[in-house]
Amino acid sequence: MPIRAVVYASEVAEGLSIEHLQSLVADAARFNRVAGVTGVLLHDGVRFVQYFEGPEDGVASVYERVLQSSSHTGLVELARGRVSTRQFPYWSMQQLPADQLLVGRLARADWSRFKISEPENIAGSVWGIDVLAAAVAPHVQAA
Repeated sequence: MPIRAVVYASEVAEGLSIEHLQSLVADAARFNRVAGVTGVLLHDGVRFVQYFEGPEDGVASVYERVLQSSSHTGLVELARGRVSTRQFPYWSMQQLPADQLLVGRLARADWSRFKISEPENIAGSVWGIDVLAAAVAPHVQAA
């Protein structure tokens, strides 16, 4: 079964509290587990970048929820496509802290491919998937 992925950037809705965000992420994790979707959400206090992957029907269901959510505005789809294997199979959904520099770099990165480079080529890469992999790696190793 082919795996699909979507990555987008958006702005945090005015008045979204950390508690509400944590509740949304927990709810998304439960929904994603059922849908067979894995992913990560980076949040810098002002913007989100989210990447999620899974079977086509699961990704479509998750994306519809994302599009209907009032927790963010100005959603911009950075990429959508097929991936040969899951790039981030670790979590049904995990929110990671990020600074504005990282979120901005992810939002401006080249997302025309979804295959993570070899580890020795990730540092300094312009590929969005590599920037995301480098940001996620310390959290995976700590888990």
